[in-house]
Amino acid sequence: MAYVTTASFARPSRARRSSGLIGALKTAIARRRLYAVTLAELSQLNDRELADLGISRLSIAQVAREAAYGK
Repeated sequence: MAYVTTASFARPSRARRSSGLIGALKTAIARRRLYAVTLAELSQLNDRELADLGISRLSIAQVAREAAYGK
């Protein structure tokens, strides 16, 4: 005996895919802005202020990246 199975998988609509893409883009823009602002603010500090925070001048970019994107 033969069986025929037809399975249809619902694909997300174009609007849903677009909204997901737009949401991801907004998140990426917000994270990039946070990175840029954090980098600029830390770069303005002098060496003593950075030392008080436990940050070396060479690690400013890494600290800004972790603040914006996580570890």
